[in-house]
Amino acid sequence: MSAPAPSFAHRAEARLVRGLIRLLAMLPPETASRLGGAVAGFVGPFLPVTRKVGDANLRLAMPELSPEARKLILHQVWRNLGQTISELVCLRVLREVPQGSVKPGYVLEGWDEHVAPHLVPGQPALFFTGHTANWEVMPLIAATKNVNFGFMYRAPSNKLVDEMLARLRRDGYDSPVQMFAKGAAGARGAYAHVRNGGALGFLVDQKLDTGLAVPFFGKPAMTMDALASFALRLRCPVFPIHVKRLGPARLHVVCEPPLPLPESTDTLALTAEVNRIVEGWVREAPGDWLWLHRRWPKGTV
Repeated sequence: MSAPAPSFAHRAEARLVRGLIRLLAMLPPETASRLGGAVAGFVGPFLPVTRKVGDANLRLAMPELSPEARKLILHQVWRNLGQTISELVCLRVLREVPQGSVKPGYVLEGWDEHVAPHLVPGQPALFFTGHTANWEVMPLIAATKNVNFGFMYRAPSNKLVDEMLARLRRDGYDSPVQMFAKGAAGARGAYAHVRNGGALGFLVDQKLDTGLAVPFFGKPAMTMDALASFALRLRCPVFPIHVKRLGPARLHVVCEPPLPLPESTDTLALTAEVNRIVEGWVREAPGDWLWLHRRWPKGTV
């Protein structure tokens, strides 16, 4: 049975996205990133989600902040989101640059010390990050290091847009990276990939209706247990990857030491440690994190 034809709204949305991609692709990476950040930073603060979700999240997680501080952070959030989206078009030119460079790309810290010594060809490895700065660079870095990498992602409801974004990622990585859409089939494919000796990346701070209720900023937040479950079942290294934004199309990626694994199969303890690490990253640069999704259950915020 053939898939239903795209709706008029989806076709119109796809035409708009295609036009934006063509426009951004004609610009230098810094200009494209700066433009995306400026547009999102101007429009985003006026959208209802900013007040209903973003500001509410900030009041819950960091009640010590003044209204003016929350407003500034949310402007930074939108600017960073616009930059991240625009940089997806520029992935093919975002590569590692030396410390102190002003060229577009990312400074990579800690890979040789904390990651490379623990990677064994044909053996599984897990990486995690959060929605901080540009989270799209984690698979890019793995691809440039010749790591057999895959990651799970939330596919857009518009299949036409999903195909365009997948093409941008494939072209940007310039190396085979497997993408597993969120859902039962994607989870099975992701586990098979890592069980067979691949590396797998997780965005561990996504909104979930299932998983484990684990503290995040002192409040229970439903958190995926797949990372901890995979790690404890396979006894493989788990690497935290902290991405910081230096400027338009300029990033600083810090590879932290692998997490010590508990001897038991206690997924709750390992998941709580993951949340603790991500919370530390967010507190360091709250404007880099995506406060715009409902990280906590309704009724909490």
